[in-house]
Amino acid sequence: ERLFEYSADEVVGRNIDDVLDARDALGNRVPATGSDSSSRRLEDEIPNLDLEVRTRSDGRIWVNVSTIVFKNRRTGRRLFARLLRDISQHRLNEELLNRMLDAARQLVSRGQALSHHAAVEALSEQELRILKLFAEGRSSSTIARKLSISAQTLRNHLHHINQKLRTHSRLEAVTHAQRRGLIV
Repeated sequence: ERLFEYSADEVVGRNIDDVLDARDALGNRVPATGSDSSSRRLEDEIPNLDLEVRTRSDGRIWVNVSTIVFKNRRTGRRLFARLLRDISQHRLNEELLNRMLDAARQLVSRGQALSHHAAVEALSEQELRILKLFAEGRSSSTIARKLSISAQTLRNHLHHINQKLRTHSRLEAVTHAQRRGLIV
């Protein structure tokens, strides 16, 4: 009565499947016993399963059904004892945990996809100009002349760019910057 909100008078003599409208984890209607007893042998019974069932107020709760089967030695008939306990909160916690794990997996996969492209520090305007000119295929001497800087200053800028982008060459820096949309 406390679990399903039915009084004994309301359910005695009724089919358990009509009362509980049991569903499995995929939402499929299943016998509340967890088995079709006409086609199963005693040793094939499912001893423990989780089902979502209907309450008297048309609410849905999750219950764990444990089955104990006794065989009457005199008559050979089977007696089924079903123990049910509310596991709704456990199922909700499990669902929330699965959502958190999915979100964590998505974060990790995104992080792995971008980790080799991550800039440690933002590039200065001058460094971005230098990368754009390298991307256009300009030579170091042409870039130095165009920006009115010495070849050594250009090398220093390239060194800083590689440090900030965690790259090892001007080609890698240009490719990295293009993939990240830092330069067009």
